[in-house]
Amino acid sequence: MKRFIPDTINVHPADKAKPVASFFSAALLNTKIIITAAALLYSLNSCAQQNITADTAYQKVIAERSAKIVQTLDITDAVKYKKIQHIIAHQYLQLNEVHDGSKAIITSVKAKQLSKEEINEAVKKENEKKYEQLKQLHTQFIALLKNDLTAQQVEKVKDGMTYRILPVTWTAYMDMLQHLTAEQKEKMYNWLLEARELAMDEGSSEAKHAVFGKYKGRINNYLSAAGYDMKKEGEDWAKRIQAAKETKQTQTNL
Repeated sequence: MKRFIPDTINVHPADKAKPVASFFSAALLNTKIIITAAALLYSLNSCAQQNITADTAYQKVIAERSAKIVQTLDITDAVKYKKIQHIIAHQYLQLNEVHDGSKAIITSVKAKQLSKEEINEAVKKENEKKYEQLKQLHTQFIALLKNDLTAQQVEKVKDGMTYRILPVTWTAYMDMLQHLTAEQKEKMYNWLLEARELAMDEGSSEAKHAVFGKYKGRINNYLSAAGYDMKKEGEDWAKRIQAAKETKQTQTNL
């Protein structure tokens, strides 16, 4: 018996479209997944590259900054020179990590659905934690410096890390206020020393200057309470500076 083999097979048009539509739908879905994955990978690689670039740039900055500080120490031994430069640069890196980490935590806390009191308490605790971390780093850093440097050299490192605000401010006070007592001078200088220790651990120029600004305000209030008219003292000082410039200019022209 011969087997019946039809010349054609009647297929409903909708049934013809289903395999084709399914194929293109799956292909389109796979394409979307691939594109999304590629975009995500590119984004991650881009962010990573940006972080690497930022880290490299910052490392270059602190390497140059550390070198400038070490140059003021009159170190003739090359090995010792590099060692101190590394210690200072490493301190900058650690301080930056603490500050950036703390900022990230505080940002995360503020983004949560918490009451104002809860946020303030969490921020307070984080700031206290940061202060303890900075204090520990500060103590370790000074100890490392003292292993290889004299007391005078350590002072120069501290001034270098705080843009020499202390000596500049102290010189200005001594020039402006010419009738200070020994007790007043001692109290003022100790406040500036305290400001420098704190400013060393700050993460930016603005923050370092802000610390000194706070202590200079304390000094000015102290002097005002002692009877000094700080506004008048400042005006008189400015006049003396101008008179000195005019005298020097006159002598130069002669």
